[in-house]
Amino acid sequence: MKTTLDELQAFVAVVEAGSITAASESLRLTISATSRTLGRLEEKLQTTLLRRTTRRLELTEEGAAFLQHARAILASVDAAEEQMAARRQRPAGRLRIDAATPFMLHVLVPLLEGFRARYPDVTLELNSNEGITDLIEKRTDLAFRIGMLKDSSLHARPIGSSRIRVLASPQYLRNFGTPTRVAQLIGPANGHVLLGFNQPETLNDWPLRGADGQVLRIQPHIASSSGETLRQMALAGLGIVCLSDFMTREDRRRGSLVPLLQKQTLDVRQPISAIYYRNTALASRITCFLDHVVDVLGKKPFDE
Repeated sequence: MKTTLDELQAFVAVVEAGSITAASESLRLTISATSRTLGRLEEKLQTTLLRRTTRRLELTEEGAAFLQHARAILASVDAAEEQMAARRQRPAGRLRIDAATPFMLHVLVPLLEGFRARYPDVTLELNSNEGITDLIEKRTDLAFRIGMLKDSSLHARPIGSSRIRVLASPQYLRNFGTPTRVAQLIGPANGHVLLGFNQPETLNDWPLRGADGQVLRIQPHIASSSGETLRQMALAGLGIVCLSDFMTREDRRRGSLVPLLQKQTLDVRQPISAIYYRNTALASRITCFLDHVVDVLGKKPFDE
């Protein structure tokens, strides 16, 4: 498109005001600037839109035809801007969210009812992935990540942190006994079953110190890529697990999972971040969802 909105506005303003002088005042431009803008428009269109006389301006036949289109275009732009302004006041549209299954189930799903009540015009699409998702490829607006973020072109907003703890079910402890020392968890004759992740290995760093004084990295007897799978196995009494507070809060409250070695446990917390791919201002539906998450989490900490 060769024609600019400024040129269309100048043309319509001159027609409606009846003179370049009056139009310049309404546009807050100099008379010469308004005249030059009209000249550029006629040059681009290769036609005369207005006949200039000493007394008044008259539309040519081509000018009258073009005026209808110009007014329609400007009205459409105004309507689009009004709609965007309305969305800022009342967010609307589709919001695609990605998160690991445990975070989706234990954090996001419980707060959706409150969000939907506040923003009924936002359509939610929830996707769970245990790995890292390409936001652009999957057309994802917003993703939640647990742990340290690698450098990337994505933008991030910290929304909190969650402590990790070593846990087991009462059933497991009845069957295998309660460990009282870190050394009882390691070695071929320890007698305990350790549940851990198959990747990455850093997820098997437990908040305990080994004999060498370093953070204990366990070798799991049963491994999974899913924290929710490990949680379910721990609840079933299959072994000892180390999981984040955000997914075990209710289990700990009910006594379904019991913290172990509490005096030896280090205060290790996993950062939780919301990431998004935006170089400009965030869409209001993304901002309002993030604000809702932060508000809810602030009132109900994971380590309660």
